[in-house]
Amino acid sequence: MPFTNPISRSEPPRNAGEREALVGWLDYHRATLLTKLEGLDDAQLRRPMVPSGVCLLGLVKHLTAVEHGWFVVDFAQAEEHYLFVRADGTETDFVIEPGDTTESVISGYLQACERGRAVIADAESLDATVQHPEVGELGLRWVVTHMIEETARHNGHADIIRELIDGATGD
Repeated sequence: MPFTNPISRSEPPRNAGEREALVGWLDYHRATLLTKLEGLDDAQLRRPMVPSGVCLLGLVKHLTAVEHGWFVVDFAQAEEHYLFVRADGTETDFVIEPGDTTESVISGYLQACERGRAVIADAESLDATVQHPEVGELGLRWVVTHMIEETARHNGHADIIRELIDGATGD
């Protein structure tokens, strides 16, 4: 069954305050990622198209881990673990395991994005900071900006993988 994007992509606001503008760009890039999967079946979403073995569904799983890591674990400092890390410390966020379904990966991504939105909304401002044990002072503005960059960069990867699968191009 071909994938149907469960969310619609909206253009970011062209005239907004900083928080609304940054969240708008992040949501735009989140939705763009899922548009890259539109119309593909499960086998196509899992098909590695580059020598590293990355596939479209793996990109979604990776961005789930990154959303959760930066917003929930690192910034909100919720007492939760990073996602997709084996007991030996091996990260498997790009790996589609046999039990991973398209539905479970997409659902996990949407939940991680919603939790990220909640962390941003709960902060008094983008100036909010926390002390991170590894990086020192960590600002929310940096986390949001980094997530825009991270998601947009992987959208570029998704563009290439999608074109290799079926020739589709687009923004």
